[in-house]
Amino acid sequence: MKKILIIEDDMGLQEELKYLLHQNGYESIVLTDFSSALEKMLDSQADLILLDITLPGIDGQYLLREFRKVSAIPVIMVTSKNTEMDEVLCMTYGADDFIAKPYNPTILLLHIEAVFRRTEYTDHSVIEYREIRLDISRGSMTVNQTCIELTKNEMRILAFLIKNKGKIVSRDSLISDLWESEEFIDDNTLTVNMTRIRKKLEDCGLQNMIKTKRGQGYLIE
Repeated sequence: MKKILIIEDDMGLQEELKYLLHQNGYESIVLTDFSSALEKMLDSQADLILLDITLPGIDGQYLLREFRKVSAIPVIMVTSKNTEMDEVLCMTYGADDFIAKPYNPTILLLHIEAVFRRTEYTDHSVIEYREIRLDISRGSMTVNQTCIELTKNEMRILAFLIKNKGKIVSRDSLISDLWESEEFIDDNTLTVNMTRIRKKLEDCGLQNMIKTKRGQGYLIE
């Protein structure tokens, strides 16, 4: 049974989420004390985290950014602000998905299922290309003995590009591989993920490894 950690300060919504998840075959745990929240997230051993942006005493986006430095556990950000800027910030900091309140419970479940489908892509294999070693089961990239954590989306995008090295990969094919259904396509999310991947590669000294072919897609040679 998949375990989902709920980080939400609204007690009524906590109970609704617990009931919804239980009724749909998930185990749920609720974080009610937000002191040392990062440590508690790491200790939870959750398979997925529902993280509210607005929490008492701590900013959810800051918490996400710090969490992403040490863990690739999927995170869906939940916010009462349905703005494009909030979505961009969440995705930039490493969220796997984003949903705004008030949300339809069925839509939330579809988001959760979509994230789990993407994370189940891992095939416990290692992909090597030039200086890069992708450990898909661990969600990490090693370049010249430097290990960097990747989110599930970042890992899937980079692995897909490497597996198709020498070929132009269209944005549509990347989106199809990531979300598996047009219902979950978000072109902006792909752009944000590509920006993060390029930044991580550049931090390892790999400049311009992913080339953009205008109007066609991306290419790794």
